[in-house]
Amino acid sequence: MTGSVARQVRDRLERRRDEMVELLGELVSIESGSDDPEGLAAMAVRLEELFGEFAPPTRHPPGHLLFVLPGAADTGHAGSAQEATARTGRGKGGGHTLVIGHYDTVWPRGTLRRMPFRVDDGVLTGPGCFDMKGGLVLLYFALRELRALGRAPVRQTRILLTCDEEIGSVTSRDLIADLAGAAEVAYVLESPLPGGALKTARKGVAKYTVRVQGRAAHAGIEPEKGASAIVEVAHQICQLHALTDLERGTTVNVGVVRGGTRPNVVAAEAEAQVDVRVATRAESERVHVAITGLRPVNPQTVVSVTSGPSRPPMERTDGIARLFARAREIAGDVGMDLGEGATGGGSDANLVAEAGVPTLDGLGPEGAGAHADHEQVLIESLPRRAALLAGLLAEV
Repeated sequence: MTGSVARQVRDRLERRRDEMVELLGELVSIESGSDDPEGLAAMAVRLEELFGEFAPPTRHPPGHLLFVLPGAADTGHAGSAQEATARTGRGKGGGHTLVIGHYDTVWPRGTLRRMPFRVDDGVLTGPGCFDMKGGLVLLYFALRELRALGRAPVRQTRILLTCDEEIGSVTSRDLIADLAGAAEVAYVLESPLPGGALKTARKGVAKYTVRVQGRAAHAGIEPEKGASAIVEVAHQICQLHALTDLERGTTVNVGVVRGGTRPNVVAAEAEAQVDVRVATRAESERVHVAITGLRPVNPQTVVSVTSGPSRPPMERTDGIARLFARAREIAGDVGMDLGEGATGGGSDANLVAEAGVPTLDGLGPEGAGAHADHEQVLIESLPRRAALLAGLLAEV
């Protein structure tokens, strides 16, 4: 068999589509919601079995899995780490390739009863198939086919599979930052944009809670003795939404408001939960300063602000542009017209790119419906997307 690594992998996997579908169905059938310890533990055990074929697993609490695969220089197989460094332009040398996926989903236990795994007319459906168990299947088959071809990744490859991405990567972000520190390139197995385009930019995401402490009073007898927390939080909501700047890609949205106890009581407490999306670090700083600096309109109330887990924006750097150009070349060799784009959602790619690592996101299979009842994967995309990933690992 001749041709590039990616072409050889695609040719081999076109005959193994049923195996890829079978494995994805198995993973989908293990419900692993972010808040389901039992399901996550079962999934972790299965992933240790699968990827343990290539390297022994290391567990990091509460259930993150790390697999370290030797590179071509270590195995004597084909590949050139020097060439890879030159092409990505990072120039540190001696670093590793970082591959990141997650095995938690947004779906609670029991979802399979109403959304069972199905295959119909070339489309695979089921909770978590697109986001992102399909990406895990691609990685497994890419590694298996590279091994069958006698190829190793061009450099040491560290594969991190986390269990909390859907809830903000609270326990995994330090581990991700540590692994990103010495990485030359990074590949993230999230679902792609429509049409299979990779994600070369992502908005940063931040969460805030604005709380107001007022003073209760009888709304009919002596309202003048009260200080309404609800009225104050309404003032704050207007200020928050005024921070939106669509031309800069910045959105500030108050999505949840709570307050008060009864209609005949001047509200003593209220809160607003805020979602922020920004395209640049400069905008992230501007909005953060504004929100944390909010002051009460009514001096008889007290306003406080707390922030939750956040992800910095993933900006399209020169390094990312060069890395995408190489991915596009490999994709072309397997018959794909690979595109790129930006998205308003955040992922672990944001955390890796923050460290200056050239990062490609959206390397999962084509499909639709992430986090939605119609979540699905296009079966015909499985071999070509696995081939693209194999080519990136072996040649870039």
